[in-house]
Amino acid sequence: MDISKFVNQRIEKLFPSRSAYAHCDIPCGIYDPITAKIAAQTVLKMTVRMEAVDLSNGVTQVEQPNGVSRLIRVKEEHAQNVKNELNILWSDYFKPEHLEKYPDLHELFWNANKLAGANKQGVSSESARKLVAVVDEIATIFWATKGIDYSDAVSDTRYGS
Repeated sequence: MDISKFVNQRIEKLFPSRSAYAHCDIPCGIYDPITAKIAAQTVLKMTVRMEAVDLSNGVTQVEQPNGVSRLIRVKEEHAQNVKNELNILWSDYFKPEHLEKYPDLHELFWNANKLAGANKQGVSSESARKLVAVVDEIATIFWATKGIDYSDAVSDTRYGS
C-alpha cells in the first residue's frame, strides 16, 4: 500500500471531512417542544430585565453596558434556539396526516419562526409573550397528535414569576 494513501486514510478517520448537525438522523422519535418553551421563556425573561434597566442608578460606566450586553446575548441566543427547536419539530416530527388535521400548521410554524426572529432583533416584552404563547400553541398541537392534553403546570415556577 502507498504510504501517502495509508496516512490519508488515518487522517480521514481522525478528522472526518463531513459533519452532520441534526437532532437525530435515524430519526430517533424523541421529540418534545419543552426546549423551545424554555428558550422562549428565557427570551421573555431577558427582555423584561432589559426593559427594567435603570441607566440613572449610578452603576459604573463599564458595569452597566456589560450587564446589558449579556442580557442581549442570552436573549438572541435563546431566540435562535426557539427557531432551531421548532424547525426540528416542523421538519422531522409533523407528517402529512398531522397537516390534514391541523391545516394551519405550516403557517403557525412560519409565523413562530418570524416572531422568534423579531425577538432576536428587538426588545419587546409583548413580542416575547407572543413567542411563548405561540410555542405553547405548537406544544398543544404536538401533544394532541399523541392523544395527550397539553398543560405546563410548572411554567410560572420555571419562568420565575
